[in-house]
Amino acid sequence: MHSTSVKQVSVGGLQVTPFASMTEAVQSIIQPDGSVTSGFGIAINPEKVMLARADDDLRDLINAATLRFADGTGVVRTMRKKGVENTRIPGCELWEALMREAAKQQLPVMIIGAKPEVNNACAEKLKAMGTPVAAAIDGYFEDESQLHDALLQHRPKLVSVAMGSPKQEKLIQRLRKVYPDAFYLGVGGTYDVFTGYGKRAPKLFCDLHLEWFYRLCAQPSRIGRQLALLSYLRLHLTHKL
Repeated sequence: MHSTSVKQVSVGGLQVTPFASMTEAVQSIIQPDGSVTSGFGIAINPEKVMLARADDDLRDLINAATLRFADGTGVVRTMRKKGVENTRIPGCELWEALMREAAKQQLPVMIIGAKPEVNNACAEKLKAMGTPVAAAIDGYFEDESQLHDALLQHRPKLVSVAMGSPKQEKLIQRLRKVYPDAFYLGVGGTYDVFTGYGKRAPKLFCDLHLEWFYRLCAQPSRIGRQLALLSYLRLHLTHKL
């Protein structure tokens, strides 16, 4: 079932679409008949909400997306507090689900970003699971026109960009002006995790919604970013989101 009939929910000034399941999220992008809703998806978590509140340009960039989904437990809870049932849609899991559906429907995909060895490994792993990889270009391309040429030549239906935020979202905005006939998704370090070059938080931390704590322990320099979670929690508890 397509989720456009469901009202978006405002979370700190960002409009977020609620989904009851990962299947529903995937079907809002790839319909059962194989047609793809062209657009631009952005994962929304508490850190992104707080950054957008402080940065008008970032807020405009996020609001330019055609789909914003709850990738943070805090955002899910804020939406539930507003009376809207929904579930968390982790961006890395959404990407993998889209790639599996692309294999099933034989929809061409393009992957952009990451180190050359990671991008190559990602492309090979996708091909091994049956996903048609029309083009794979790592994040060290010399000229953006290389991406334009590949998009127009191969005409992919799904395009993912792994360059970190907000760099990947800004690139997606530019690419959509050249080739709007695809669904674009910024995926951060997803290729690294998918290929084993990077590591996601252990399942226990994921199940307990403590991925942020695992990342903080692994990378203490993130403390400044994690302080935004405390600010978000304060606004959540005082009904100011």
